[in-house]
Amino acid sequence: MKIKDGKQADYNEFVKVNSTDSYSLGVVKYMLRWAEMMENEINQGLSVSSAAEKTQFSADTEGITIFMYGCAVKALSQLWEHGEALRRWHNKEYGYDGDGCVNPAILTIK
Repeated sequence: MKIKDGKQADYNEFVKVNSTDSYSLGVVKYMLRWAEMMENEINQGLSVSSAAEKTQFSADTEGITIFMYGCAVKALSQLWEHGEALRRWHNKEYGYDGDGCVNPAILTIK
């Protein structure tokens, strides 16, 4: 995973803090696997959004929850070289075009 310039210490801390229990470690594993898969697709000429769309489910080999997925997107958006493009793609999937990262685990009932 290609870390954003100046974010290596933040990445190291994220991995350290989130490797102490199996649930959090699942987020880290998914995040790393997904980033690698997306980078491979990007290197083959796909856009970040196309790469994310193509690989988001195949990267899930452990059965992550929607909350874990949201945590991975947020971490990638802050730490990964292509994080901003991923954040914009993710937010667009939920009809949001603002700052921050949509939490997909929040359900709205009308």
